[in-house]
Amino acid sequence: MPLRISAGVIWPVSTSPIVEGALLIDESGRIAEVGPDSTVPTPPSAAKLSLANAVVLPGLVNVHTHLELNGLRGRIEEADFFAWIKRVRAAKEAMEEAGFLQAARDGLLEVWRYGTTTVADTGTSGAAAVALGEMGGRGVYYQEAIAPDPEDCDEEFRTLVRTVTELSSGAPGGVEIGISPHAPYTVSAQLYTKVRDFARSEGLKLAAHIAESHAEVGFVARREGEFARAWTERSIPLPETARTPLEYVSRLGLLGPDLLAIHAVQADACDIELLRGFDVPVAVCPRSNQRHGHGNPPLAAFLESGLRCGLGTDSVASVDSLDLLAEARAACELAGIGPAEAIRMLTVGGAKALGKQDEFGSLEPGKWADLCVLEAEPSTSAAEGPLASSVLAAGSAAIRSTYVAGRLVHSAKWNWAPR
Repeated sequence: MPLRISAGVIWPVSTSPIVEGALLIDESGRIAEVGPDSTVPTPPSAAKLSLANAVVLPGLVNVHTHLELNGLRGRIEEADFFAWIKRVRAAKEAMEEAGFLQAARDGLLEVWRYGTTTVADTGTSGAAAVALGEMGGRGVYYQEAIAPDPEDCDEEFRTLVRTVTELSSGAPGGVEIGISPHAPYTVSAQLYTKVRDFARSEGLKLAAHIAESHAEVGFVARREGEFARAWTERSIPLPETARTPLEYVSRLGLLGPDLLAIHAVQADACDIELLRGFDVPVAVCPRSNQRHGHGNPPLAAFLESGLRCGLGTDSVASVDSLDLLAEARAACELAGIGPAEAIRMLTVGGAKALGKQDEFGSLEPGKWADLCVLEAEPSTSAAEGPLASSVLAAGSAAIRSTYVAGRLVHSAKWNWAPR
């Protein structure tokens, strides 16, 4: 049945906050009306929910997760990036298929608890795509391609095509399947090219870890460091050098509006212009970057250049939670943006980064009723800046419910009864 929700503040994000607002969700799970409480109709068949002490935001969009790694929380102690990658790989090799699936299910429940309604997830097992489908989640799942040795390219590509085809055939409407050639230090130029051509011929989205670490820059620009030594020890020919990782993948024809560039911490002014010229969206993960000593992403410069940017948590093997509001606070502290801009990145910014701004990311008629509901004092300011500051200060402890397409997927106890 239709659902009408009234609240102390409805913040569509695409427009200013609405004090004493309301929204009407139709039978299909889309928003039919949004506005001041006095203007939103109440159909006789609609269920009614009054939340006077609440702020209703669009559901948050987490543009980079690894839900299949949720079982590794607290298990990978290494901060050094190369050592961390080796430990994660060993831990994954020891896991069974059922373990990946349970981890992905747990991860999806966790993102819902943190007000997130859409994820852009990358993995090797396909478990996140399965979990999203069976639990009615929304997101893009990018199947990773990993093979640094050109001799392994054809076999890895055949496996990739088979897996993507199988996942696509069983994916429900809310789940999109894409491909992620992992990173310059794990993917040969030959595999990049094959993946690029296949994805674009099939209309599949791409995502790739690019310009994440100083070690990656050393590998690409100077053929030095631990990644270069690892390739040499395996007798894998080192790739041609490039000024930066972003320039390297640009030469390979990877950059485009269909590619989500994950991290991009090591991006200079020339790289930012490259991203802008190809209209490449960026997924920024400040807490993960800080944990591994990569530095802070040039987020303010990205936004000034008009890039489509969203925030991601990365995996709990890097950070302690899938809490996007914590990520937004980190973006304000480490990357020099304001609270209102951070909230936009969590919502409409993330939707734009995924090319889905017409479907979700703001509370507008016709879009999916993906909602994040936070408990708030009735006196909470409805001015955008103070409201954003209040939401970030309250953090995830204030989240009381999460809706995906009008369906309640998370509910927590309220501290006082709504008036």
